[in-house]
Amino acid sequence: MNILEKMNLTESSKPGKTQVPGKKEGERNMMETVSSLWKNKFWPEDSDNFHYNVIQRSQKFIPFLNLKTPKEPMPHTVVLQGSAGVGKTTLAKKLMLDWTEDTLNQTFRYAFYLCCKELNRMGTCTFAELIAKDWPELQDAIPEILAQPQKILFIIDGFDELRFPAGALIHDICGDWKKQKPVPVLLGSLLKRKIFHNATLLITTRPWALRDLRLLVEQPFIVEIEGFLESDRKEYFLQHFKDEDQALRAFNMMRSNAALFSMSSAPLVCWIICSCLKLQMERGEDPTPTCQTTTSLYLRFLCSRFTPAPAPCPRRYLQAPVKALCLLAAQGIWTQASVFDREDLRRLGVGERDLGPFLGKDILQRDKDCEGCYCFIHLSVQQFLAAMFYVLESEEEEDGESCKRDIGDVEKLLSKEERLKNPSLTQVGYFLFGLLNEERVKELETTFNCQMSMEVKQELLKCKAKSDENKPFSSMMGTKELFYCLYESQEREFVKDVVGHFKEMSVHLTNTFEMMYSSFCLKLCQNLQNISLQVGKGIFLENDSASELHSQVERSQNDHHCLCIWMDLCSVFSSNENLSFLEVSHSFLSDSSVRILCAQITRGTCNLRRVVIKNVSPADAYRDFCLAFVAKKTLTHLILEGCTQSDMLQLLCETLKHPKCHLQCLRLDSCSATTRQWADFSLTLKTNHSLTCLNLTSSKLLDEGVKLLCTTLIHPESSLQRLSLEDCHLTQACCKDLAAALIVNQRLTHLCLARNDLGDGGVKILCEGLGYPDCKLQNLVLWCCSVTEVGCNHLSKFLQQKSSLTHLDLGLNHIGITGLKSLCKALKDPLCNLKCLWLCGCSLNPFSCAELSSALSTNRSLISLDLGQNTLGHSGLKMLCEALRLPACPLRTLRLKIDESDTETQRVLTEMRESNPQLRIDGGNPDPRERRPSSRDFLF
Repeated sequence: MNILEKMNLTESSKPGKTQVPGKKEGERNMMETVSSLWKNKFWPEDSDNFHYNVIQRSQKFIPFLNLKTPKEPMPHTVVLQGSAGVGKTTLAKKLMLDWTEDTLNQTFRYAFYLCCKELNRMGTCTFAELIAKDWPELQDAIPEILAQPQKILFIIDGFDELRFPAGALIHDICGDWKKQKPVPVLLGSLLKRKIFHNATLLITTRPWALRDLRLLVEQPFIVEIEGFLESDRKEYFLQHFKDEDQALRAFNMMRSNAALFSMSSAPLVCWIICSCLKLQMERGEDPTPTCQTTTSLYLRFLCSRFTPAPAPCPRRYLQAPVKALCLLAAQGIWTQASVFDREDLRRLGVGERDLGPFLGKDILQRDKDCEGCYCFIHLSVQQFLAAMFYVLESEEEEDGESCKRDIGDVEKLLSKEERLKNPSLTQVGYFLFGLLNEERVKELETTFNCQMSMEVKQELLKCKAKSDENKPFSSMMGTKELFYCLYESQEREFVKDVVGHFKEMSVHLTNTFEMMYSSFCLKLCQNLQNISLQVGKGIFLENDSASELHSQVERSQNDHHCLCIWMDLCSVFSSNENLSFLEVSHSFLSDSSVRILCAQITRGTCNLRRVVIKNVSPADAYRDFCLAFVAKKTLTHLILEGCTQSDMLQLLCETLKHPKCHLQCLRLDSCSATTRQWADFSLTLKTNHSLTCLNLTSSKLLDEGVKLLCTTLIHPESSLQRLSLEDCHLTQACCKDLAAALIVNQRLTHLCLARNDLGDGGVKILCEGLGYPDCKLQNLVLWCCSVTEVGCNHLSKFLQQKSSLTHLDLGLNHIGITGLKSLCKALKDPLCNLKCLWLCGCSLNPFSCAELSSALSTNRSLISLDLGQNTLGHSGLKMLCEALRLPACPLRTLRLKIDESDTETQRVLTEMRESNPQLRIDGGNPDPRERRPSSRDFLF
């Protein structure tokens, strides 16, 4: 911690000299000494240009350093956030150096640098003592300095490393800088502006601590420090390797691993990767396996620091030190500490001599800011060693247990709750899975002559056993993270134990590396039956003219690499005989990737029965899929959504005409075709005898298209049983053709006409067909069809006749109380066979319930009633309850709009459940436009 007062310097009469007006010679000499100290400590001569470029780039976004800032109020709090090692502290120290050299904006006369990891070691003091700790000579000037807060810059470095009791920064606040308080209280008071509220604050932190910081500071200006950009990393490799071919080869290997590439934004991690790969190349070794996982690279880096001893002379002296180092790393991760003093070592039973072998090995170093303290060269190195702690063979020691009290077990390490509180645990977990690999364990044992334990495998399998068999570790991590962890291990038998019982899987790919580790795991899911796949934009570049890659050659090389991995992934579809369902949705593919996928689907070993292709690009992909499905005998269900091709119907016609086509259910959404094309499609349906379900939702069929389709429905050999014409731009004009088809057709049982403007006139015409004695229709959906009480009257008359109709959906129609009365009249008739009635959002009110209650008390067929999105109130529910409590009431499912805050409503519902325990009451209130209960009958 340092305090420096910025002096007004004027030119001296002698070149190269500066003069400090109004200050004694001793103070001026002290200032020069301090400036020199900061230059050496904060910006060493060996600092590379790459790091300097990162700092220069970041400085542009700090408002008080930008002289061209607009005339808006200058933010008083600036937060620099970024992951470990990307340059936040270096930038903070560079600002202090600029300040000593008089190059910082003249806004600040005083600057204070507060290092949080050093503050952790301070006891109770006043704020004045806090900032003047290292410069007692300025003690007398403190009151004068603090009296001008608008001229002060406080740099608070490493907020995420500040240790404090829960609530200390929020509740225990001090407004007097002269009072003795714990350091966290003083710092919290500064952040909350209880003292020096006009001062400027610059705070550095890691992203995970932003939430706590936002509770303290108002309207912070947040700047993200990204570290090395891709161009920086590439240039760094070129300079580090000297040989351009080696550099580019190493760089491309690193970039192929997205996790490793992300970590390399930290300059020190970039150096670790470079030094590790360069050493292997110099030895003539293949570095490809090293970049396969982050664990393999850090293992190679750690072991390369120690030359393997000859077989007769094992490195026995490293046994105790490596255990001490891993204990220190694990303890630090769990307590979120990165700097360790002698007291920390004593408490853990670690001697300073134990750390000796790792000093000067680019693993551990003496901390530059805290004298007598140690720290790891980077957080990732500490995380790797912390993971090693869990696989090192432990010895039963009484004292050992006490010093491990802060270190959680494996289950706690992987828990979501702990990782939210302490994000560093996540990478430790990844490394832990990586250390399950027996070959890696043997390398560690050879290097450090220590015994490693594989009991951690059993601990992980116990964690798996506690979760759902089909979703192991689901309480700890999502599927994507689980796959990454398993890929890190590269232990095929262990992966089989974890995912071997998976029956369904949803995979969302955003980069090539995710594709790689998903492929690794999916191929070991031997019982997989259903898979949903989503491919993000930018993975396949073949069709992407807007790609930002510098050259066509580079794009081609990347795409070739990606397609090889994609081919490996797609082999799952043909190699797994149990796989029966595939969904590819919201995916950005390429011509080549589609052909590869289709090739696997068409293979004889592929037994897919249900396929969903939904919102996939390029547009030609649908053509390729259709051609692949033409002769696929096992395929029975096909859903195509989001297709914009004009010849889609023609392609489907070819598919349906093929003698080997056994398609039973076809859904074609949003199809735009000509009348001629619909005519050809209708003719095809007459010759196809396997298709029983057809869904044309949101297609521009129009009344003319329905007329053509009805020629198929009235054909004696028509096999269609379920037909959905939802949102097909139909009007009353098509109802005559539909009614005629209903009279003749003996197979059609389900008809959906939702979201078509049929009106009451259309309903009247339909009822003429429905009332015909031979009509077999069971399910009719008139959801959002402009039906009023008049249409309900027509339906009521039809329902009072003996008919096959058992399911009726009138949701989102303004039928009101008059329309409901008509329907209730039908429900009271013993000839009415309705089992399910959906009246969601039909403008019903409490007064409707008296009539409905009367109908329910006499009806003996209705088992499901949907009254969702209708405001019935507790009075209406009470009337319904009178009918529902009757022993003879057959109703088993009731959907309602429930006001959770209405205590009277809750009381009535409780009474309803108690009087009829077999009744299931659904109180969910989703938007009826998003999902209607009857839709499941037409989704295959």
